[in-house]
Amino acid sequence: MTGYLLTYSPTSAVARFILQRPLSVLHALGALLLVLTLAGCGMPQPAFKNTDVTGTDCCRDFRLTDHKGNTRTLADFRGKAVVIFFGYTQCPDVCPTTMVEMKAALGQLGADAQRVQVLFVTLDPERDTRELLANYVPAFDPSFLGLYGDLETTARTAREFRVFYQKHAGPTPGSYTLDHTAGSYVFDPRGRVRLFVRHGDGGANLVADLRSLLKEG
Repeated sequence: MTGYLLTYSPTSAVARFILQRPLSVLHALGALLLVLTLAGCGMPQPAFKNTDVTGTDCCRDFRLTDHKGNTRTLADFRGKAVVIFFGYTQCPDVCPTTMVEMKAALGQLGADAQRVQVLFVTLDPERDTRELLANYVPAFDPSFLGLYGDLETTARTAREFRVFYQKHAGPTPGSYTLDHTAGSYVFDPRGRVRLFVRHGDGGANLVADLRSLLKEG
C-alpha cells in the first residue's frame, strides 16, 4: 500500500494535518473535506489524548453484517465503548498492526476490556467474504467482530464515516490493493462518536481515553 495514512491533531481552533506518507489525490481531497467538517463543528479544545471529534456530523450509524451472520448497527453495542477501523484482510501492514494495537490496548484495560467492542469493517467486500472475516478478525482477539456489506453499502458507510479508499490494480484481477484512510473512530457507551485515533497511537493514549469514556458511562 503506497499512500494510506492521514493523521491529524488539534493545535488551535482548527485541526492541523500531518502527512506521514505520500497520499493519492483522492486522499488529499478527503483530508480537506474532513478538516473542514471538523473545523465547522466549533469543538472546544479536547481533554482527550487522541483527537476529539465530539459533535461532528459524520459517523452517525451503519447497518452491516457481522462475521457470524448477524445484522449490526451501533445500537447493538450501546453500553460499551466502540472502536471502529476500516480496512481489508489482504492489507499488508496498517490493518494487521492496528488490530494488534487494539488487542494490546484491551490487555491493558483489565476487566474494563469487557466493556469495549472492536469492529473491523472491510472495504473489500469482493474478496472479504463472511468466512474469510470469521477466520481473520477473531484471530487477533475472539471478541473482535468483522463487518461487511455489499459494494453499495460499503461505499455508503465509508462516506458516512469520512473514510476514503481507492483500488489499485495488481498483476491479476484479484491481486489489487487498496489505499485507505488509516485511523479508528471511538464511540462512547451512549453511542456518540468522540475520538479519532491515528494509526500508531493505539497504545497508552487509547487506553487512557477509553478509561475516560467508560467512566462517563
